[in-house]
Amino acid sequence: MKKFGLLFLISFILLLSGCQEKQQNSKNNRELVSTSEVIHPDWMKDAVMYEVNIRQFSTEGTFNAFATHLPRLKNLGVEILWLMPIHPIGIENRKGELGSYYSVLDYKDVNPEFGTMDDFKAMVKNAHDLEMKVIIDWVPNHSSWDNALLTQHPEWYAKDSTGNMFSPWDWTDVVQFDYSQRGLRDYMIETFKYWLTETDLDGFRMDVAHQVPTDFWNEVRQPLLDVKPDMILLAEAENPELHKQAFDMTYAWEFHHIMNELAQGKKNVSDMLTYFEKHDKEYNNNDIQMYFTSNHDENSWNGTVWERMGDAAEVMAVLSYTVPGMPLIYNGQEAGLAHRLEFFVKDSIPWKEHFFNALYTKLNSFKKDNPALWNPGFGGDMQIINNNKQKNVLSYMRTKGDNEILVIMNLSAEIIDVELDSFDNTETFTCFQTGETVSFAAPSESLSAWEYKIYYR
Repeated sequence: MKKFGLLFLISFILLLSGCQEKQQNSKNNRELVSTSEVIHPDWMKDAVMYEVNIRQFSTEGTFNAFATHLPRLKNLGVEILWLMPIHPIGIENRKGELGSYYSVLDYKDVNPEFGTMDDFKAMVKNAHDLEMKVIIDWVPNHSSWDNALLTQHPEWYAKDSTGNMFSPWDWTDVVQFDYSQRGLRDYMIETFKYWLTETDLDGFRMDVAHQVPTDFWNEVRQPLLDVKPDMILLAEAENPELHKQAFDMTYAWEFHHIMNELAQGKKNVSDMLTYFEKHDKEYNNNDIQMYFTSNHDENSWNGTVWERMGDAAEVMAVLSYTVPGMPLIYNGQEAGLAHRLEFFVKDSIPWKEHFFNALYTKLNSFKKDNPALWNPGFGGDMQIINNNKQKNVLSYMRTKGDNEILVIMNLSAEIIDVELDSFDNTETFTCFQTGETVSFAAPSESLSAWEYKIYYR
């Protein structure tokens, strides 16, 4: 993600050579700041994640009903299915009619509203038969108030100054754990192992991972790898240190917020370039971050993609696919989800045909076919290409071996005529949108509001 200076070589081939040299220097600098001992399984290299809300996914709201969609999701091109919490939900202090998925009553069972444990295992097997992976959302920071652990091990829960258990923030339906307790740590690790062994899961998404001590996460990975060597861990956090020993992937929250503010005219491309420079200093080439335009929190609490991003929704989706990271699709986005799904009551996704289905299918295929776009640790770095409209247009290149991707995006509501630095006119690219072959000489584009062009070779 390092930015080129003003010195561009006349020849396009020499330009790429310079990019590669700068890329290596960038990598060396990052490794001085952030090193990672995590080795990602090979199956992650070009993977795309898809978040599943079992309750709202279908009118039935069951594992079996969701399983009927697996062939469709395979055709969509996603590899990793992240299921929001599937555990039984507490009744004491419950919010709403059905309660929050994140108020866990029993860590070793499934929510009977979703089906049985056998139903869940069958769904996982069906996904594996289609060469997809399944991870589940895990809630390590707190449990429901009626979880049996409160009476069995009250010492595992945090106490306030008066000696009483308490809820974090305004989450009144849950009670806070205390990770200074060795017994709690051992219980969590053993329970992770239980799910890997009994259901053949492929990993976990750890809820509010930043609220749990990092030294606990550093204990977790190896025991789980001993059970399943190719499992993965995703942290709902944006802490670079979590990549060192524990997690394959974290959230790119800051980037997501910049996308929202760009779409709303509150920021411009200069703010995004500043983010890339900061990112270089905190993360290295192996650190995978998850890029998204929506997820369950964003959709339910902050608004749909269309509310937050409006006409910029498509270009922001493409952006999340072409920067170094793993893209996420929240269930229903492929159907143009324009509805805030309720969180504590039944509110099924209104499935329908939408052009985003074809868009995501094409992007997923494009990502797999072009190694430059593979995920960090496998794909190419990102080099910013200077242009004459740097506040409105983001232009960059990703390179892996002989595979090169050039992206030009108008991240504004204006019509923009943009010029990039010179390319050798003997070099040809194919346009992602049209399939046309083009040659560049002093590349220039006239871009409509929120329009993007992708070229590859």
